[in-house]
Amino acid sequence: MRSHSFETGMDRILRRRIGAGQRVGLVSHVAAMTRKGFTAAEAWYRRSDSHLSALFSPEHGYFGSAGAGEAIRSIRFPHWKIPLHSLYGARHEPSPAHLRGLSLLIVDLQDLGARCYTYLSTLVGVLRAAARARLPLIVADRPIPLPFLPDGPLLDPRFASFVGLAPVPMATAMTPAETALYLQKVWDLNVDLEVVPMRGWPRTPYRGPDWPPWVPPSPGIRSWESAACYLATVFTEAVPTVTCDRTGLLPFQVFGAPWIKAPEVIPMLEAAHLPGVAFHVHPFRPNTGPWAGRLLSGVRLVITDPRRFRPVRLSVFILATLQKQYGKNRLWSNARPDFFDKLYGTNEVRLALLDGDPPDQIARRWQPGLRRFNHVRSSILLYRPA
Repeated sequence: MRSHSFETGMDRILRRRIGAGQRVGLVSHVAAMTRKGFTAAEAWYRRSDSHLSALFSPEHGYFGSAGAGEAIRSIRFPHWKIPLHSLYGARHEPSPAHLRGLSLLIVDLQDLGARCYTYLSTLVGVLRAAARARLPLIVADRPIPLPFLPDGPLLDPRFASFVGLAPVPMATAMTPAETALYLQKVWDLNVDLEVVPMRGWPRTPYRGPDWPPWVPPSPGIRSWESAACYLATVFTEAVPTVTCDRTGLLPFQVFGAPWIKAPEVIPMLEAAHLPGVAFHVHPFRPNTGPWAGRLLSGVRLVITDPRRFRPVRLSVFILATLQKQYGKNRLWSNARPDFFDKLYGTNEVRLALLDGDPPDQIARRWQPGLRRFNHVRSSILLYRPA
């Protein structure tokens, strides 16, 4: 294999025969692909020197097709006759009974580096369960689309929920393995943790030609670009007067509503000189929701420089712009304030917006927390930019 070839953590595990002779539990889904196009689970099941004893799936299920917030039942995995335990149903972390008989637990999930994307919370639960069971845990690493700039408020423990369990900002700029190391350090977790880093990943936001095939980790994250824009428009889950066309062709990359006029909004956003992003008029027809089939005057986000792009800061500018142009009532009517605060990990963003605080001022309030976070984050990073 060429020295510069890219390998995920799982590819390295398989090539190095890590886990030989073990009874393995694997936390994964169909989005965790290997270089040869197998899912991590199938590649592990094919091994002759170990036994895949159980699978565990996050939100959206192992097959990645369940909707946001949809509870998943545990089942027997088709063909392999092994249990597939749901970690997004009756339980959010493995039980002692789930782990009984296992000698090794492995996590291999395609994450986004976003606190409110619940695969991070699943990792938290698995870390805690492995620590309690004194079960060795391996986290196989994968890339994230925005690995450079942490962004957004740190979690206020008063607003902790399954869309925010870890003491990190909304945009973590950490891969799954780095996140596991960070949590082990800040929580002083007594867990037998090993991380298997990627090979040939120079902390880049761009997908390479030798990467595994892209498989959506959830229905709304259809592409790498949707994953990168996710935190800029995820507020629409709590502010349903605006849609991000979650089930459309460009989920999270667009936003619109019948009352939004893109030619009015775009100049206001451009005047803010937000780094790393451009805005375009993009009419679209949602295929679900109250405006299904209706042509909306949408705004499309294009990330021009992922190294400078701050998605959470952008989300606040979008909300402030819509509120200024169209009024608080139009934007916030039917909002889910409790869920908004859980997404952002604080009520300060929502209250500041309603008070009319400038978006730049709101974002500046995150900086002390981000500096504290970056001090620890810099000590556990596994990869440096090229």
